[in-house]
Amino acid sequence: MKFSPATLLPLLMAAGSNAAPSQNSPRQTKPPTVYLAGDSTMARTNSPHNGWGEYLSRYLTIPVVNKAISGRSARSFTNEGRFAEIERLVVPNDIVIISFGHNDGSSPNSANDNGRSACPGTGNEVCRSGKTGETVYTYNHYLQTAGRALIAKGAKVVFSAQTPKNLWQNGQWSGNYEPPRFVPYAAAAAKNVGSGASFVDHYQAVTKTYQRLGSQKVNSFYPVDYTHTSPEGADVIAQAFAQAVSRDFNGTTAVKPYLRNPVPNVFN
Repeated sequence: MKFSPATLLPLLMAAGSNAAPSQNSPRQTKPPTVYLAGDSTMARTNSPHNGWGEYLSRYLTIPVVNKAISGRSARSFTNEGRFAEIERLVVPNDIVIISFGHNDGSSPNSANDNGRSACPGTGNEVCRSGKTGETVYTYNHYLQTAGRALIAKGAKVVFSAQTPKNLWQNGQWSGNYEPPRFVPYAAAAAKNVGSGASFVDHYQAVTKTYQRLGSQKVNSFYPVDYTHTSPEGADVIAQAFAQAVSRDFNGTTAVKPYLRNPVPNVFN
């Protein structure tokens, strides 16, 4: 069968449209998604306060999905299957930022165990709930177990130190005291998990920010209590996180390449 030029040209064009792309052509890759796991200081909450996770997307160039839930600890977030939910959602190169500490203290041994307290210690210590009889593990056990599972799915994990409470209560600066024990515990979790994990000292970043802003401004961030911030305060705390990441406070994290310019400058 003979083909005229008029009939041959459409066939050649169709063949070209179905041809395999050149090996030298750039490959399209989906940008990662950031997932957040934490408590009310990170979560979306009701007015007049809000969590800093709701404002982080302002300072990143990639999507942020806030899975933080008010009132949770590393233990209860685990037991409720919330880490498992994030594990099902992540794909390779996604980033998970984990921040707990405000609800993880006290002891689970009491008959009034609230279901949130971790077993004291940082290793393989175990306790028994005085209320339910369940086996309770350490804060580090919960974080490290979650971190390793997420990394096994190809995600990168950032352990973020808990945020401080109001450090200007009654007009007196209290930022020179040792941070809560869960701050170094989170740093140890990142070290213990190893490759694929990193740590951001968000506590230090916010402390520096609050010292710079002063008593009057910082107290305006706490309309209800000394823990939960107003939307304005939550936004400032998100900015402090972004700046800490940009300065490699505790080593480079997977978040750094996705910071939006200009990076906030809220502390010295």
